[in-house]
Amino acid sequence: MEMADATTRSWHGIVLDVLRRNEVRLVTYVPDNVLRPLIEGAHADPFFTAFPTAREEEAAGIVCGAWMAGMRGIVLMQTSGFATLPNVLASLACACQIPLLMMVSERGTLGEFNLGQALVCRTMRPVLDALGVEHHTITRLDEAEFIVDRTIRQAVGTQAPACLILSPLLTGGKVAS
Repeated sequence: MEMADATTRSWHGIVLDVLRRNEVRLVTYVPDNVLRPLIEGAHADPFFTAFPTAREEEAAGIVCGAWMAGMRGIVLMQTSGFATLPNVLASLACACQIPLLMMVSERGTLGEFNLGQALVCRTMRPVLDALGVEHHTITRLDEAEFIVDRTIRQAVGTQAPACLILSPLLTGGKVAS
């Protein structure tokens, strides 16, 4: 796909196309309003097996197990959900060299109204750095395809977890109601 085409499409459409192209069939998630178009798109496409989980650790465990069985997957969550994952990352994904793919809708910045989200947002990247987990923040539609594709390829190639952070600059974020 050419970059000019990418700018006329939605971020979630681009992500679904790149997941499909990289054979990422399993989509586990904890429901999130910002991620809703991506989640709905995964449910609507028979290529994907998509389902909600009660907690982010559960979603990560399922995706790690799927990898061991030969299937690629991704965990979708919001920033506060990431706070529950450091133990799973350190003791399972990193320790066992599993390319656990995570996509986080970034909350806690740019007008956030929830203090809990803001606190986790400040610690998410330092935790990923401390664990040696590759992470990239997508801020613009024209960079989404490249970053998602290359991050998936690197995670699979190096057998290491990776995290894609969706900036509110890309998604519009969540606003107080």
